Formats: sequence, structure tokens, C-alpha cells
Amino acid sequence: MRALVQRVTSASVHVGEETVGAIGPGLCAFVGVTHSDVVADAERLAGRLWHVRLFEDAHGLTNLSASDLGREILVVSQFTLYADTAKGRRPSFARAAPPEHAEPLVDALAVALGKLGASVATGRFRASMRVELVNDGPFTMLLETGPRPQTGSRQGRFPDLPARE
Repeated sequence: MRALVQRVTSASVHVGEETVGAIGPGLCAFVGVTHSDVVADAERLAGRLWHVRLFEDAHGLTNLSASDLGREILVVSQFTLYADTAKGRRPSFARAAPPEHAEPLVDALAVALGKLGASVATGRFRASMRVELVNDGPFTMLLETGPRPQTGSRQGRFPDLPARE
């Protein structure tokens, strides 16, 4: 799973004329699901969203998390996060999970966030949504639950750097 996360002063999701989700200061998380994702990925991503330090402390350093400040989180499904634009002019969405697989995992993410103590709002799956947000910073990050790079060597953490001799 992956989430494109934006620190916001406010965010809302509309379907037609209806507001289906809205938050004040917090995080707006656009969430994509791929074929191999499982509930454990949703739970891991929830923990990362709730505890990652994206908010500034009194010294202007990003030392505080949504959990530290009790900030809200808006979760919006976004299959286009798994778009492949390597060939041609039309993106391929073959890496995005089908709705039958993705929807329960996006729901599991929202439930897991709630269990951690987050106040969560969501979009509406399979709907044409209009998202309005005020990006605070701007501050945008990509979080993923896929395999972690090896951290025991410089080569694992920084693949573009030559290995130490």
C-alpha cells in the first residue's frame, strides 16, 4: 500500500453536492492499493500515518506526529497512485488492485487509524470525488508498506552511492 500524505489546515471530499468527509488541521492521505496488499499492510500504514513526525514543534522542527497533537486524518482512495507511465502517453493501472480487493483494505486502514485514536474521515469508494484541501507548508510525503531496503550498509540505504571499501 502507499499513501501520498499532505499536511493540511483543512480538507474535504465531495461527491456531487454532498460533503462526505471533512477535517480541520491534520493529514490528507490519498491511499493506493496493489494486488499483493493484505490487512497487515493496512494496519502497518495506519501506524505510520498516525505516528510519523510531520508537524513542527516550538523550534520549527518536524518532531510531532498527528498522534502527538490529536490531529484528524482524511483517507481518500486513489488507485492512480499505482499508475505506470513508463511507456506511451496513456498510464497503465495494471498495478492497482481491483476495487473488490482495494475497498476492504482502505476500510481496514480507516478502522485501524480509529483504533489507534485518530479521528478519521473518508471519501467514498468508487465515486467521482472532488477533494478540496489547504496544504500546510506545503508538506507532502509518500509512505509505502512494501519491502524495506536493507539498512545494514550504505549500499542498501543509498543505492546511488559507491560502497565503502
